[in-house]
Amino acid sequence: MSPRLVEVETPALIVREEVALRNIDRFQRHCDDNGLKLRPHVKTHKCVHFAKAQVAAGATGITCQKIGEAEVMVDGGIHDILIAYNILGHGKLGRLRSLAERTKALSVVADNDLVVDGLSKAFETAVRRLTVLVECDTGGRRCGVQTPERAIALARRISTLPGIGFGGFMTYPAVGGQRDVLDFMTLAKAGIEECGIACPVISSGGSPDMWHARSHDGTITEYRAGTYIFNDRSLVERATCAWEDCAGRVVATVVSVPSDGRAIIDAGSKILTTDLLGLEGFGHVVGHPQARIAGLSEEHAIIRCGPDDGLEVGEQVNIVPNHICVVANMVDNAWLERKTGGMSVLTIDARGKLC
Repeated sequence: MSPRLVEVETPALIVREEVALRNIDRFQRHCDDNGLKLRPHVKTHKCVHFAKAQVAAGATGITCQKIGEAEVMVDGGIHDILIAYNILGHGKLGRLRSLAERTKALSVVADNDLVVDGLSKAFETAVRRLTVLVECDTGGRRCGVQTPERAIALARRISTLPGIGFGGFMTYPAVGGQRDVLDFMTLAKAGIEECGIACPVISSGGSPDMWHARSHDGTITEYRAGTYIFNDRSLVERATCAWEDCAGRVVATVVSVPSDGRAIIDAGSKILTTDLLGLEGFGHVVGHPQARIAGLSEEHAIIRCGPDDGLEVGEQVNIVPNHICVVANMVDNAWLERKTGGMSVLTIDARGKLC
């Protein structure tokens, strides 16, 4: 018989399956209605169970951040994967070559010549060319070529090298940066097509702006989002979702109330993480609006309580984390809460797959 919530040892990650599936369907419909293919990022949940649910709902494939994640997903039966990361090093390139031989469609990104040259050398004798997208910095200030002109130049170079083929442009934009994405990609697409090279994919992404995602008359073809499946406090604060849309929660137990207005729970930085994302406190305590998670150590969190919160030793609390994507990587297994209230183990298959 499946355990109920009160029988779960804490701290633990609880995923409300009904909410997660609703989130999947809702954003898939948005992409379908706006002419976009959806390629969800699995780094949020890191489990085959939900990757398959996303594909079943209509996703064109999935996005992984690292080769290790992609290997796990292929082992689980997912065969259309974008690895959205510059891949360097003999060992990783060998793994990538082996992975490509087991997939129906594998693509990667690159933003510099060294990465492109390594990919070409690794795949020059492969039966099938590796698809490479040029990563573009449209305002996110992370990886990416800095101008449309540089994007075009790198795309042209990719198209001339053995073993690889140009697949399009990709970006992870700044929040609110849709206009910058469109301006950059319009120029890049026009420029590469003037060279006689097709540009089948232009991929943008980001959960904070997901409800603004549009194809813009076909310029943007694909959208990547990850957090939307579980949602978190940061997205609630941005009005991207509501508290009832937060499928992933950390359940913890009050282990001490050493003084008035201060309670200690058994969930610390090793599960809640230290990400603030511009917010005050380290998560939202559900049902206790005056409570604030004021501090963390590795295995403890300090909750500052209001006079009406009344937290007691032995009481369980539910916490919506600031940043849910990091939390899934902190546990080997989560608990999947069914609509009936029953619970089952959810294996985090790609936990710790960082390379």
